[in-house]
Amino acid sequence: MSKLTQSPTWQALADVSGQLPHMRQLFAADPLRFNKFSIKQCGLLLDYSKNRVNEPLMQQLLQLAQETGLPAKIAAMFAGEAINTTEQRAVLHTALRAPADAVINVDGVNVVPKVHETLAQMRHFVEALYQGQWRGCTGKTITDVVAIGIGGSFLGPKIISEALKPYWNGKLNCHFVANVDGSSLSDKLKTLQPETTLFLMSSKSFGTQETLSNTLSAKAWFLAHGHTQADVAQHFAAITSNVAKATEFGINPANIFPMWDWVGGRYSLWSAIGLPIALLIGMDNFHALLQGAHAMDQHFASAPLAQNMPVIMGLLSLLYNNFQGAQSHVILTYDHYLRGLPAYIQQLDMESNGKSVTQEGNPVDYTTGPVIWGGEGTNGQHAYHQLLHQGTALIPADFILPLQSHNPLGQHHAQLASNCFGQTQALMQGRTYDEALAELAGCKLSPEEQQRIARHKVMEGNKPSNTILMEQLTPTSLGALIALYEHRTFVQGAIWDINSFDQWGVELGKTLGNDVLSRLAAEQECNALDSSSNALINLFRKGRL
Repeated sequence: MSKLTQSPTWQALADVSGQLPHMRQLFAADPLRFNKFSIKQCGLLLDYSKNRVNEPLMQQLLQLAQETGLPAKIAAMFAGEAINTTEQRAVLHTALRAPADAVINVDGVNVVPKVHETLAQMRHFVEALYQGQWRGCTGKTITDVVAIGIGGSFLGPKIISEALKPYWNGKLNCHFVANVDGSSLSDKLKTLQPETTLFLMSSKSFGTQETLSNTLSAKAWFLAHGHTQADVAQHFAAITSNVAKATEFGINPANIFPMWDWVGGRYSLWSAIGLPIALLIGMDNFHALLQGAHAMDQHFASAPLAQNMPVIMGLLSLLYNNFQGAQSHVILTYDHYLRGLPAYIQQLDMESNGKSVTQEGNPVDYTTGPVIWGGEGTNGQHAYHQLLHQGTALIPADFILPLQSHNPLGQHHAQLASNCFGQTQALMQGRTYDEALAELAGCKLSPEEQQRIARHKVMEGNKPSNTILMEQLTPTSLGALIALYEHRTFVQGAIWDINSFDQWGVELGKTLGNDVLSRLAAEQECNALDSSSNALINLFRKGRL
C-alpha cells in the first residue's frame, strides 16, 4: 500500500464515506444545510449541499488535504517553483492574468512584464485589424481570421469564443481549424477569399504535425490564387516559441507572439493563444476575462481550505472517485453558449490527471482522473439523464446556470432554470416504491399491474451534484469559472501526488503516428510491425478493401 492509502485519514474515509444516511434524511434533519454547504465567491455561487457529506466527513476530507500538503503545494505553484517535475518547469498560467505590478519570478526573473508586453502587442494587433490599418496584399481590409491549432491551442479559444458570443463586436469573422482531416480545412477555405483572410497559426515548436500541415496547406491555397511568398507576411501570423521557423515560413517577426515553457497548452487561452477570443470580443473584454480568472486565483491562494471553492470541489470529486466507486463525472451546462464547456473541462481534467504513477514514479494503488463528459441542458434530459437517475453507475454531476439570459424570450429562461433545479432535486431525493405506487393510484391499471409498473418507476436518489450559479455569463464570470475548474483539477492531482502538468501519453501517440506516416508513404509493403498494424497500413496504401 502507498503512503496515501495507508494514512489513518484515508482509512477513516474509506470506512465512513458510504455510511451516511440518504440525502433526503440529511436535508430533513438540517434546515440550514444549504447555508452550511454553499460558497459565494468571484461572482459565482457553489451549492454543494446535494452531496453525500456531513460536517464530520467534510472535516476528514479537509484533514486529508492538509496531510498531503495541499496548502504548501498551492503556494509552490503561485511562487513559480518547478512543480512540473518531469519537465523541470514552473506552472504559471496564473501569471498570465496577474496585474502589471505583480512580481512572479521564474529562475530569478520576473515574468509579469513580458506577459503585459505581450498583452500590449495583442492590443496593437487587434486594433490594427479593427481600424483597417492591417490590410491584405491587394490593399483590401481583413474580414476573416482562420485560427489553426490543436489541443489547448484550439479548444480553449474556440469554446471560450463560443461562450462569449453575446460580446462579439462583429468587426471580424473567426474560423477554427484543428483536425488534420483535410475536410476540416477545405470546408473553411471554400467560404473565404485569400486577399481578405488572415491565418493565425498556434504551435510552440512551429512543428506540431496537424497544425503545421494545415498551415502549409493554407499557404499553398493562398499562393495558388496568384499571390507570392512576399505576400505571406500580410496574411499569416503566429504564436510560437520558434521564431526562426516562423520567419523562414514568411511571417513578419513583428507578428510573432511568444509562448512560454511555464504555460501548458490546456492552460494557455489566457496568453496570446487567446488572440482569436480577443479578435471577436475586443481587448477590453479579454482583460475582463483575465480579471475574472485572477479573482479566482486570489481566492484559491488565500482562502482557508474549508471556504475554498476549488478545494471543496476537488475534495468532493476525490470522495466519489476514490471511496464510492465513481468512474466518471458529468458537466451539465444550462446555457446554450456554454455548450462546449464539457469538452474543455474534459481536456483540462483528463489530460492533467490521467496518470498512473506518483511524482516519484511509483505506481499508484488508487484511482486517479475520472472520465469527464457532459452536454447542454435541457437536451441531455431526453437522453443520458436516464442513466444518471436509474443506472447502476454512480455519476456525480455539476449543473451550471446563469440567473439571467442574454436572450430573454417569454418563459424560456424560467423553464430552463426549473429543469436545472428540478434535475438536481430529483437526483438527490429520487422516488420510492410507495411514491411511485401512489402516483399510479386511480389509473385504469389493475392493482397487480400498478405494482409491477411502480417498480420500474423507482429511483434510488442520493445521487450527488453541485450547482454553480452566476448572475449572467460575462467575460468576468466565465474567467472565474474556468479558473475554478483549473484549480479543482490541481487540487486532486496534488492530493494524489501525481504530476498534473505533463502529458507523455499524448507524446507516444504522436511518435508512433510519425513512424506510421513514413510507412504509408513507402513503396514496399509494410511487414515490420504487428499483424494488425501491417494489414491496416497496407489496406490504406491500396485504397480499397
